[in-house]
Amino acid sequence: MRRRYLHLLKSTGIVALLTIAAFSCKKSAVNNTPVVITPIPPVTPPTDTTTYTLTWSDEFNGTSVDPANWTFETGNLGVNNEKEYYQAANATVANGNLIITAKQEQVGAWPYTSARMNSANKVAAQYGRIEARIKLPVGAGLWPAFWMLGVNINSGVSWPSCGEIDIMEHVNADSLIYGTIHWSAGGNAASYGLNTSTSPSAYHIYAVNWDTNSIRWYVDNTLYATGDISNNINSTDAFHKPFFIILNLAVAGDFPGQNVDLSKLPASMYVDYIRVYKTN
Repeated sequence: MRRRYLHLLKSTGIVALLTIAAFSCKKSAVNNTPVVITPIPPVTPPTDTTTYTLTWSDEFNGTSVDPANWTFETGNLGVNNEKEYYQAANATVANGNLIITAKQEQVGAWPYTSARMNSANKVAAQYGRIEARIKLPVGAGLWPAFWMLGVNINSGVSWPSCGEIDIMEHVNADSLIYGTIHWSAGGNAASYGLNTSTSPSAYHIYAVNWDTNSIRWYVDNTLYATGDISNNINSTDAFHKPFFIILNLAVAGDFPGQNVDLSKLPASMYVDYIRVYKTN
């Protein structure tokens, strides 16, 4: 979820986005040890010839966020020049959805509140398919994201060396959805990503299919980007290790800019479910 300053590279008819620059990021301290998850009967997500087994899901069918699955990050985390104060009160569960709401609400020096939650030390994945069905808020200054970080980020491996997989990011009021990976190449931060157009204010399934050779991004099971990680090409060894999941709704920041449409607040991100599959 870092702001990307990307330039175009053209190769074999594919337009790709790649950048290498010296950026840094601060993360709150969490214990990132993955847990063993009991398998659930196998399913095959549409349009993928690979067969998968569902290993974990949160269907958000209860009345509150399940602490067995999620940990809240609180405060302003000091990243990306964002202007929100994260607090658990801004994440609710109702009608089969997780609802993360950004509000115009002063807490300390911060003019907005929202929520950010992660699955560190509770749920992790290494390869497979990670997907969520999400409806996004649309408005200037809003930055919802569904993404992952390497579990080793708090065991001596800093960002971006830990690796980051942005399954879905959206900013402001346009139709673009971004899928990106971040990692370290030769001591510098590197990024690869593409975007696609959709209707963010409607529900869509955002997913990555991830194996030893590539990370592939989908919206509603339509492939729109592929990142090559085979044989650790371009120092992509970070993507052959476990990752945990993050959901958040940022307000303002380097990617959306600092102009916030106050008429859109409060604004909510609705998550119908998150599911993690392993490859059979």
